[in-house]
Amino acid sequence: MQKPYSVLFATAILAVGCIAALPPHKVESRKNATKPWDAYEALTVDRIPGFTPAADPALDEYGGWEGTNVGNPDGFFRVRKIGNRWWMVDPAGNLFLAKAVASFVPGWSDRQKVTLKKKFGSAAVWASTEIRFLKEQGFNSLGAWSSSEAFGTPEQKVRIPYTVIVSPMAAYNRDLKKSGREDNYFKDVKEGGSSFGFPFVFDPEFATKAEQMIAPLAKRANDPYLIGYFIDNEIQFQRGMLWKCLTAWPKEHANRRAAQAWLDARKGRTGCGMRDVTEDDRLEFVAYCLETYLKTVTRILRKYDANHMFLGSRFHLWNTEMRNPAFFKVAGKYLDVISINHYNHWQPEQADMKNWETWSGKPFMVTEFYVKGEDSGLPNTTGAGWLVHTQDERGIFYQNFVNELIKGGSCVGWHWFKYMDNDPENLRADPSNRDSNKGMVTWDYRRYTPLIERMKAINDCTYNLVRFHEQASASR
Repeated sequence: MQKPYSVLFATAILAVGCIAALPPHKVESRKNATKPWDAYEALTVDRIPGFTPAADPALDEYGGWEGTNVGNPDGFFRVRKIGNRWWMVDPAGNLFLAKAVASFVPGWSDRQKVTLKKKFGSAAVWASTEIRFLKEQGFNSLGAWSSSEAFGTPEQKVRIPYTVIVSPMAAYNRDLKKSGREDNYFKDVKEGGSSFGFPFVFDPEFATKAEQMIAPLAKRANDPYLIGYFIDNEIQFQRGMLWKCLTAWPKEHANRRAAQAWLDARKGRTGCGMRDVTEDDRLEFVAYCLETYLKTVTRILRKYDANHMFLGSRFHLWNTEMRNPAFFKVAGKYLDVISINHYNHWQPEQADMKNWETWSGKPFMVTEFYVKGEDSGLPNTTGAGWLVHTQDERGIFYQNFVNELIKGGSCVGWHWFKYMDNDPENLRADPSNRDSNKGMVTWDYRRYTPLIERMKAINDCTYNLVRFHEQASASR
């Protein structure tokens, strides 16, 4: 007979010891290659006061906490709040936190293809070999942009929970540019120092493109290993959206008409303009744009797959998204989990995480984070991740970041970005992915062992660490 959740809690906290903790690490880091170095504190599992690292209990086939038995009548991944903590629940009905690697792909530059063939023989062998490797390091799922070979089929022996991303808004804007009908998404148009392109959420033709790209997801509707979907990535929901709608397009344009109608209704009179706009108006309009977008894509997604979770569009802008209560309130109406690409900060802040849950009423997951090592031999001039000196310090960063997420209680997963380093000779890659040390392996599949060992150390005791923080919180 399996132990109930409450008994497993009592068992897990026996791993907690009362020992004198080592002081936090002092790690030198900088935001990019042009910034000065500064020292930041970081905790690893061996330095968390009162915690003794111990291997997690047995895991089920999905990587969930076997025997927790909270139940899942749907047979697909779900989220649930139990006490003060949010969890995923896996198809077996056990508690689950998504410890994932994003962009799990075999590399697509010419020399990466040659190396893959020499080392693995085929993409299928690469996928099964490296999935086993990820599981050995305590990872239990795959993030966005992962290879279709890695998703597997029910007939394959090596499977791992995964996510899927489609990007209809990005594709639609590319279509507009190619057709010559619109170029505004790509123009350098500014208000208050912000430069961005506009997502065409008000264009009725966008729904056609979205359906075209979302419809093929129906083939995955019955796969229990699929956690859920991301629809688009880092859409530019910027502060200047209202200004741009009211100034960059003619009166008959869909964006102009929608913004004018919204502002007039908000002010209770017709003919309003930028002279009438407040900062609250700007932020509320950003939320209105998000709702217009989410209403469209949610309707289409549920038409083709009603079984799997909608994980959002990977928010990343601190001022207009992550610190905008109206934005998160809208997100909570449509999303099962709020996805956040977390950059610009050394670690997640407890106050921010609490706000995200309070404003949305939903849990969140960090779907991109990483730090680059100066010892990799790569220039590290591209990408949003911070820099440290060594691979060991990359692992210290990972542990500290994950511990803060676990401590907060509203995070149900984290996705390290990414599996493999950029190939610096691949000039066909987008500019943010050309020369940086983001991976667990080099561009030619060699392991960054110090990083990986640090990752494994916290991945292997994640559920015990959760229970430690729950006990600590309850005793305060």
